[in-house]
Parts: sequence; C-alpha cells; structure tokens
Amino acid sequence: MKIADLGDIHVHYRIDGDPEGHPVVFANSLGTDLRLWDAVVALMPPGVKLVRYDKRGHGLTDCPKGPYSMGTLIGDAERLMDHLELKDAVFVGLSIGGMIAQGLAMKRMDLVRAMVMSNTAAKIGTPDAWDQRISTVRDQGIEPLADGVMEKWFTQSYRETTAFHGWRNMLIHQPPEGYAGCCAAISHSDFMASTAQLTLPTLAIAGSEDGSTPPDLVRETADLVQGSRFELIRGAGHLPCVEKPVDYAGLLTGFLHEVGHA
Repeated sequence: MKIADLGDIHVHYRIDGDPEGHPVVFANSLGTDLRLWDAVVALMPPGVKLVRYDKRGHGLTDCPKGPYSMGTLIGDAERLMDHLELKDAVFVGLSIGGMIAQGLAMKRMDLVRAMVMSNTAAKIGTPDAWDQRISTVRDQGIEPLADGVMEKWFTQSYRETTAFHGWRNMLIHQPPEGYAGCCAAISHSDFMASTAQLTLPTLAIAGSEDGSTPPDLVRETADLVQGSRFELIRGAGHLPCVEKPVDYAGLLTGFLHEVGHA
C-alpha cells in the first residue's frame, strides 16, 4: 500500500508496470476506486509505468469535509504527480477523471503530453440534478441511488453477472461525504471554453450504452480538441474498461504507440 503525504491530504496510489517506463496516469470515475482499472492494467504493453490513485473522498485516500471544487481535485492530481516526479505523462481519465484530465492538461503542460477522455464531457449534467443527488446522499447515503446509477453504468447483460455485485458494493461503500463532495465539483464545472484551447494528442472513448455520458456528449467534447480521435466501444456502458477491457486496452495501447509512449 502506497500513501503520498501531500500536506493537507494523504492520497492512496499504486504503481504497476515498468518503474522506469513512460508514465501513464489513470483517474477514476465518481463512486469507484483505483480497482476500476485492474483488467486494463493487466493488458498494457511493456515499457510503461502505470500509476493509479484514489481521488479525495474515495477508496483509501483521505475524505475531508466537502464540498470539493474541481480545482482542488485537479490540484490533488498535480501534487501527486509532482510528488512522484512524473513528467510528460499520458493521462487517462474516466467521467470525473476525464474532467480532471482536461483541467490538468490546461494547467500543467509539462505533466500531460497526451490525454484520454473516457466517458466524460466538458460539462456533465445540470446543477439542479447534482444538487438533488447531493441532498439524497447527505440525507440517506448512497444506497438509494445505487440501482439507478448501475443502470447507467452497465448494460443489462453485465448486470446479470456475479461480478456486477462487486461494483455495486464498491459504489455504496464509498464515503458519502466524499461522493457528495465530488458531485459538487462536477456540478460547478464547465470546461467548454478551456478544453477548446487544448491542442495535445487526445483520444476520446465512449460506450454505446452509456447512460451517464452518452456517446454524442463525449463526441461533442472530443470535437473541441483539435486533432482528437473519437472511438466507440459497442456493448458497453459508462465503464467500458470493466465491461470490455480487451477492447479498451487495445484502443489505449494503440494510442500509446501513436504518441510514441510505448
């Protein structure tokens, strides 16, 4: 278990692959921890250093009192990368992780040389919808939201597997304070203008059955970045790295080769 002391917060992270390789940093979705990437990490090519972490309020990272701002979440990723002396990374972000990727790429060009925006957007949902979710979580916990979230995350066929229950349990076992805090960060974030200024190599990935960030929304965000490439993984929901890890790893590996990172 690796914990980075960043002063005001302790961040849980894990490093796999080649410790001297080119860095690839993974940022998780809302309601998950770094195990989100287990199947994909196992399929990555040699010669890359694979870094995963739990954002604040999730997994084994500290859970300060919320609400959080997106700037704070971006700052956590920035400080962790500085702590680990990572430069010129490919940053892979899914959902809220993809928003962190967009913000970090704009803020620190020295840290991010290429970006994967997975199942994300420059703006996700509306403040009213997020406020309602935050209110439910603060009053009743995450459990009342779980079934609705699972329908957006996974296809019907995956929800019939035994593995599905582990992901539902992961969601409801996240700290409500951390979950609500990150909801607030998403609610107040709009990267439309800033993401349109990015020019770094970018791969956008969507799941054909994603109920949280539908393919058209992901494509709209990809179109903001000059020269970006959009890929659709069919038969997957909001977490294609879980439902279709071979397809996902194939796209990511191809991208790493394209940008000279593998």
